[in-house]
Amino acid sequence: MTRDAFASSSSPAPTRALATEAVHAGRDDLAELGLHAPPLDLSTTYPSSDARAEAARIDEFATTGARPDGPPIYARLDNPTTARFETALARLEGAEAAVAFASGMAALSAVLLARASQGLRHVVAVRPLYGCSDHLLDAGLLGTEVTWTDPAGVADALRPDTGLVMVESPANPTLAEADIRALAHACGSVPLLVDNTFATPVLQRPVELGARIVLHSATKYLGGHGDVMGGVVACDEEFARTLRQVRFATGGVLHPLAGDLLLRGLSTLPVRVRAASATAAELVRRLAADPRVERVHYPRIGGAMISFEVLGDPHDVIAGVRLITPAVSLGSVDSLIQHPASISHRIVDPSDRRSGGIGDRLLRMSVGLEDVEDLWRDLDEALSAGSAATAPRRAAAEPVRA
Repeated sequence: MTRDAFASSSSPAPTRALATEAVHAGRDDLAELGLHAPPLDLSTTYPSSDARAEAARIDEFATTGARPDGPPIYARLDNPTTARFETALARLEGAEAAVAFASGMAALSAVLLARASQGLRHVVAVRPLYGCSDHLLDAGLLGTEVTWTDPAGVADALRPDTGLVMVESPANPTLAEADIRALAHACGSVPLLVDNTFATPVLQRPVELGARIVLHSATKYLGGHGDVMGGVVACDEEFARTLRQVRFATGGVLHPLAGDLLLRGLSTLPVRVRAASATAAELVRRLAADPRVERVHYPRIGGAMISFEVLGDPHDVIAGVRLITPAVSLGSVDSLIQHPASISHRIVDPSDRRSGGIGDRLLRMSVGLEDVEDLWRDLDEALSAGSAATAPRRAAAEPVRA
């Protein structure tokens, strides 16, 4: 399929419901191509007998970052299968464009490099963030400098060289929520990046609230089956052009096989997120009334992520599950549970973990599509295994909502 053929699928479409967009976005040209399923293009390079024309197209990309007209040139620059996923995700997020990468961290790295290339190396960030995002910023591995603050302090933390304000909402792993609209206002002309991995566009569309950059670890809910890794940034076309140049130069490309799986994952995203969220809400109700649980965290917008603090030993709870998988990551069709202080946020300094609300007894659970009774039976047995004999019992309490 040529780039010209693909162009029709990336043009604006009439406003459609999210569930409809999830199924059809990125696929609008299939009927005219005589296809039902999106084609998978595994080519690493593409033939061209007109070297002068090819040189002109490469020059244009190097200058502007715009996708070349006509057929692709080289897979590190662009790929039709990956481009379909980008088109679909941009439509779901209500953004002009999206640029996909090999992982969520590759996507964040590209954003930081893109801003630094314009002399804007300072980042204002709100904790907690995903542990590796926190580490990337705090260690200055890409030459950036970070100022950590709470949402109320964002405006005062801005400097002339601030290139980005970053927040994750709901946050990993505490599920704390930020007022994105208020944050966007506080940022002024500085772009606000919202990590929307936990919420997905099913529950929250940050662009509509004033954010200019939306980040996803596509490995999680967008893929949805624990078998594909990727990252994606939704933004305006101007910034997307810079991101494409960074991607071409650094090589953090999304493989077309992954792009194909992610496009397929988007088609069931609303159904999966809503079903898992309903189960999560019921588990939250039961956990909040359980005397073995000290506190439950669950966001106001809902979702399939739960975090809770146990009175017993969290490591024994992890060891006690049988149906739920004790593993890092989230967003799969099967339920996962992990201890953030030991795994996902281990790389964060202990004092910073604690100040961000990540205590040693906090567990994070990604609720999947299993039956709620089976999940509760497994949790109930694991909580019993983790309960200390002398742990004080407490009265039932409502879940803590951000």
